Amino acid sequence: MNNILIIEDEKDLAELLAFNLEKEGYVAHCVHNGETGLELAFRDLPDLILLDLMLPGILGTDVCKALRKDARTATIPVIMITAKGDEIDRVVGFEVGADDYIVKPFSMREVTLRVKSMMKRQGSQSHHAKQPELLKIGSIAIDNQRHIVTSEGTEIDLTSTEFKLLLHLVENKGCVLSREQLMQRVWCYNNMNDTRTVDTHITRLRGKLGTQGDMIKTVRGFGYKIEV
Repeated sequence: MNNILIIEDEKDLAELLAFNLEKEGYVAHCVHNGETGLELAFRDLPDLILLDLMLPGILGTDVCKALRKDARTATIPVIMITAKGDEIDRVVGFEVGADDYIVKPFSMREVTLRVKSMMKRQGSQSHHAKQPELLKIGSIAIDNQRHIVTSEGTEIDLTSTEFKLLLHLVENKGCVLSREQLMQRVWCYNNMNDTRTVDTHITRLRGKLGTQGDMIKTVRGFGYKIEV
């Protein structure tokens, strides 16, 4: 069974999340501050973390940064949970390494569906990791086996979502992929009202790839493609 760590200072909400996730067959553990959350994450290495943004003591953004800097937890999926829904808050969440973002108030069904989607994504990434081939386009090289991306010979630090997004674009190089298709295939999620998430990740991915990021083309009114 998959283990989920819930870092949420609202105890009633944390317990409700745990109850609903356990009904779906997950093992859920709740903590109510960032410091304890980090301790448990490093000790137990959960399969997924639900992380509140506004925590007492250490903020959720700082918790996420610490998780991404440590090799033991760098690839654990993090879904950020917050009462803030402004675009800037969403961007900040992704900048520190969150893989997904849920805004309060939300339905428990939405949370369980996103958790299931994230678990499915992880399984898909594990499948890619078993493939030793090196994918290349322009000066970008993707090593599936070692989960490493280089651009013009320099290793690029990508989040797990950015890695999968780039991988999917390169695997379909020259093909136009709609935002909806990318949501389904990269996020394994069918909420077509949240396609801004795709745009945010594309912008960050282009920036990290430097001049090679120009190969990711915007197809106005539809989506994206990558080509030399």
